[in-house]
Amino acid sequence: MADLSVNICGIDSPNPFWLASAPPTNTGDQISRAFDAGWGGAVWKTLGEPIENVYSRYSSVDINGHRMMGLNNIELITDRSLEDNLVEIQEVKRRHPDNALIVSLMVESTPEAWDEIIKQVEQAGADGIELNFGCPHGMSERGMGSAVGQVPEYTCDITTWAKASATTPVFVKLTPNITDIRAAARAAKNGGADAVSLINTINSITGVDLDSFTPRPVVGDKSSHGGYCGPAVKPIALNMVSSIAADPFTQDLPISGIGGIQTWQDVAEYILLGATTIQVCTAVMHYGYRIVEGMSEGLSNYLDSKGMASVNELRGLSVDRVTDWQDLDINYVVKASIDQDACIGCGICYIACQDGAHQAIGAKRSEEGRTDVWIIEDACVGCNLCSLVCPVQGCITMEERDVGQTHMTWNEFAGDEPPGELIPRPKHGITIGGD
Repeated sequence: MADLSVNICGIDSPNPFWLASAPPTNTGDQISRAFDAGWGGAVWKTLGEPIENVYSRYSSVDINGHRMMGLNNIELITDRSLEDNLVEIQEVKRRHPDNALIVSLMVESTPEAWDEIIKQVEQAGADGIELNFGCPHGMSERGMGSAVGQVPEYTCDITTWAKASATTPVFVKLTPNITDIRAAARAAKNGGADAVSLINTINSITGVDLDSFTPRPVVGDKSSHGGYCGPAVKPIALNMVSSIAADPFTQDLPISGIGGIQTWQDVAEYILLGATTIQVCTAVMHYGYRIVEGMSEGLSNYLDSKGMASVNELRGLSVDRVTDWQDLDINYVVKASIDQDACIGCGICYIACQDGAHQAIGAKRSEEGRTDVWIIEDACVGCNLCSLVCPVQGCITMEERDVGQTHMTWNEFAGDEPPGELIPRPKHGITIGGD
């Protein structure tokens, strides 16, 4: 069985599965129960100055009957006293000395404020601290949260203050509400950060109540933008994680990946793109702590199937497979292929290709009332759309074609002396008639 233990910045964790700083880590009791369930680490819900939260806090995006595909959260940092939290931190570490316990912090932007709270949480036994530079809502007027994370200079300065006070590793939690995540990551590293966590939530309004005209979540007759999380943000998070892992300046900066993680497959993808640990919030709010059991079993079995003895062997294997568009092989060809025995004749692929792609699927109505479909090979550009919309797994596959041409990038093609020939481009299967 593969070894799931990891070490990040000198902090040992029995596995890479951590809870993110969020409602699931609001109390010591919650975190203790999570550790008992199998979570390797947790980031304590953000501590700081006393906060009064509103009562209506969450809203969600539901898609085709699937609940909470995206969650919007306007809850601020903990509204429990610092004193109570410190006592519970100490107790959790006493009961679970082998689990990783990081404490998230967000205070006003002065060296004195950071120094005071860092010393308090370290004295309570925290294994590390996480600087919350990502909170997208509330307290920006006090120079906190994303108001810091959106300005690289502020990120660098406050990280420097924290490092001057801290004796444990310092994680910097980055906001995705920024043009280029690499700028923030570089600033964190320049400030001395030991690691980065990303992504925090994305500024969002999930919808509007069509009767009251008030955006959700409704607080009286008003609302506010909140932080968007859940499965819907995973593609954004993966891109940002890989960007930091590939950047020459930050590629050696340990990463704790966050965003839309629900399954062991999600965990594996984050690790492949450079993360050492992952952090989960929304999935636990939806399904509870026990989801870690499936994550642990699934990741272990996956590593065994790949002949890998540890998580460390998986880390970063996909980073160098992400490149700029102009470096892709424009002579690489795939075509769609339909398994006629598996096809149920629904016609969804035909409609999608006709109206939304390249008119490369032919169709006719059979006597039995089904829609028979086939690929128009000369028109197919291998866009993948038909395979994505097909409701039958494996019915439509994308098959590589040997076109007899050498590898060629756009930069090579557009150069003064292109090496080799460009393959002929497909023609659309439909032309518009005359009168």
